[in-house]
Amino acid sequence: MDVRGRRAIVLGGTSGIGLAASRQLVAAGASVTACSRSDANADAAAAALGDAASLRRVDVLDRDGLSALFEELAPFDILVNAATGGERASGPFLQMDLDGFQGSFRKLWGYTNSVRLGAEHLTEDGAIVLVSGYPARKCNPGAIAISTVGNAVEGFVRGVAPELAPRRINVVSPGVIDTPMFPMQGEARSGFLTNATRNQPIPRAGTADEVATAILFVIGNDFMTGATVDVDGGALLP
Repeated sequence: MDVRGRRAIVLGGTSGIGLAASRQLVAAGASVTACSRSDANADAAAAALGDAASLRRVDVLDRDGLSALFEELAPFDILVNAATGGERASGPFLQMDLDGFQGSFRKLWGYTNSVRLGAEHLTEDGAIVLVSGYPARKCNPGAIAISTVGNAVEGFVRGVAPELAPRRINVVSPGVIDTPMFPMQGEARSGFLTNATRNQPIPRAGTADEVATAILFVIGNDFMTGATVDVDGGALLP
């Protein structure tokens, strides 16, 4: 797919990986609608994206809101969902609050909502990209909820890809990425990212743009569907 002149919707598109994907799609010539559940990042996103993008407010857990958005913007060629869905539980599973564990699956429900409601408005040669994470296949201590959700996302994509054909769906799976998802600042932030990545073959946190480059790659490669592309600094290696 040549994205020039194509219409793209990026859910979670005003911050972090989603904003980087929106920006790269704009730079490649796509017409982008970047969506977020709040207006918190709207001004910064508008400045980063310029006139080739529009900003919309929608919650991926609001099915009526998603349906209305997709119907209004139909038909579109590209759907990227980088929305986190909300809070993610952490800690040992046997000590975990089960409501918190269940709440971590808001990310999956946001993804399945967007695919189920968006696919009918996607052009026949259209492409969908979801964002998982390396804990799906390498669960560090305390990351059982994140790992389980990531497993579900990647399994969902492999399962639904044949049903969506000839439209394509793929996953990009980041490692530790320096984005606003980590709220700490200053030395606390740099120390956390250093400690989290020190044992990787590439011992640093990735950038949102490095992940977005992979998102554009799977959008543009017409021979890929049901695949997971890792952008993790080698975090999955032994």
